[in-house]
Amino acid sequence: MSVTRKTAESIRDRLLGRSDIDGYRRRLQPRPPDEYPLGERVPSGNDHTRAGLARRQDWLRRQGVAVDALAGRAAAPDPAGLAGNIENLVGFAQIPVGVVGPLRVNGTEAKGDFIVPLATTEGALVASCNRGAYAVSQAGGAAAMCLTEAVTRAPCFEFDRMLDACLFLEFVIGQASGLQGVVSGSSRHCRLADFRSTLVGKTLYIGFEYETGDAAGQNMVTLATDAVCRFLVERSPVKPRRWYVEGNMSGDKKATMLSFLTARGKKAAAEAVIPGRLLHRTMHVTPAEFVAYGHVAAMGGALSGSIGVQGHYANPLAALFIACGQDAACVSEAAIGMTDMAVTDKGELYVCVTLPNLIVGTVGGGTHLPTARECLGMLGCVGDNAARRFAEICAATVLAGEISIIAALAAGEFTSAHAKYGRRKP
Repeated sequence: MSVTRKTAESIRDRLLGRSDIDGYRRRLQPRPPDEYPLGERVPSGNDHTRAGLARRQDWLRRQGVAVDALAGRAAAPDPAGLAGNIENLVGFAQIPVGVVGPLRVNGTEAKGDFIVPLATTEGALVASCNRGAYAVSQAGGAAAMCLTEAVTRAPCFEFDRMLDACLFLEFVIGQASGLQGVVSGSSRHCRLADFRSTLVGKTLYIGFEYETGDAAGQNMVTLATDAVCRFLVERSPVKPRRWYVEGNMSGDKKATMLSFLTARGKKAAAEAVIPGRLLHRTMHVTPAEFVAYGHVAAMGGALSGSIGVQGHYANPLAALFIACGQDAACVSEAAIGMTDMAVTDKGELYVCVTLPNLIVGTVGGGTHLPTARECLGMLGCVGDNAARRFAEICAATVLAGEISIIAALAAGEFTSAHAKYGRRKP
């Protein structure tokens, strides 16, 4: 998850260019509910009757959240409007959507108390994240930051000799200043940030890194990279024998060490400090017991060859992605990361999650679909200038999920929770 000096300077300029450091420190500061009242929790959470469902839907409506599509009261999308989303359309999958919250987030982009939608068929997941959200919010909320953003595409060029590959790379470096003009011809929202090169004998990989605005950007960077490659091959005095727009080195929809060590998509982090008494009251463990299990889990992750060490990032992320019209396959890379924890000098629990590969967007893809727009609307993340906010909410939701599952395992309640919530009643 390292970044170059150039990238670090870009992060600094973006974060501090709008405010002084004291302003950001205040923005990330916890806001305790006794000073800043927290909204009402989700009503009738375990009431599975139609009446209970109606109460929760009415509760959302009273807060100004549209739920007609989620409630099945809106017409199905016009098939003509789904071109670009699916082929051979035969119908629509129905996946239950539950909500978590309010989850208090004190982020650089996301600031407020959020009701978070999760689409899942795994019993206990929503209840667990809701429990974690309650503990985080009662502690004043999660500080969250969206740090870097870079969507990559890594074309591959094959040559007859290693020298030819080196000469081609030299040509590419010489053309670097003019490549943004080529990129702009394929998309006005796509910006080429940098590129990295990897030479393996006579084979050259070039990892182009782009910023894609509020779009997840997978298709955007593919089109841009194709245009750049054709521009370079046409003008280079040394021609490759063959080239491919993707050489399987970008980490696209795969958990890779390259993506983990650098960044792909939006890198976001969230942290919270939870007092010992609050942790014990809500999670039935002490900070020391929580961290003791975390130590065991870290060793287990290392022994199993895990890329990163964490509890279950994939669980809340998959549910959020499906609810909010994201590309669900990107969970394979988005769900790697690190969970850090410690007991503070005051005996409190410190927990932080870091996600280097959040491929998320608030425009394009499936974000225009009715239920996705309603779910993004719950978060105030519809349309332009919202993707970084959404990434910070994703990180805070993952934090809530991590705190709850680690506490359940540390307290010996993991099995009983799944027996209670994860089994269908006859």
